[in-house]
Amino acid sequence: MSMTYLVAGLGNPGAAYAGTRHNVGFEAVVKLARDHQININTRKFRAITGTGVIAGNKVILALPQTYMNLSGESVRDIMGYFGVSPERLIVIYDDTVIALGDIRVRERGSAGSHNGMKSVIYQLETDEFARVRIGIGERPERWELKDYVLSRFSEAERDSIIKGINSAAEAVEIILGDSVQSAMNKFNKKQEKIINNP
Repeated sequence: MSMTYLVAGLGNPGAAYAGTRHNVGFEAVVKLARDHQININTRKFRAITGTGVIAGNKVILALPQTYMNLSGESVRDIMGYFGVSPERLIVIYDDTVIALGDIRVRERGSAGSHNGMKSVIYQLETDEFARVRIGIGERPERWELKDYVLSRFSEAERDSIIKGINSAAEAVEIILGDSVQSAMNKFNKKQEKIINNP
């Protein structure tokens, strides 16, 4: 029997934030919607949502519209309404620790410095849910973190970030069709090797 999953991309609403580094989670969800003919056009739970089927599972795709640091309130409300448990939640978001265009898949873990994830973990009272992090490149030394994540990608970075967004969407498909472990095996290997062999 297929289960209902929630795939939430984190970002900030409105044209002023479109295309910024902090919004790659939104972009990955939009890619999934496009690839699976899911219309994300329902405004409810302070989010824009759409329902469809990916890899045989019923899926709610969500773009919280609360602004990043309150994302968890929207995610919590959607999960409560649809009866989605944390093990059927996948959150996609940006990460400055991961190289531009690389992704990292995890089954659980802390929020790091990410305010959107801090909000999700706080509202759900658990960090036991899958997440797909998209590398947006390291913050340059003279930049404040908040200014960097709200900046846009340069032309030179565009190909790499599109690759990251596409990989994140593929990772979600693998999680839904197989397991988090399979997605980790496919996408985390390269980075782990670098860590193990300095």
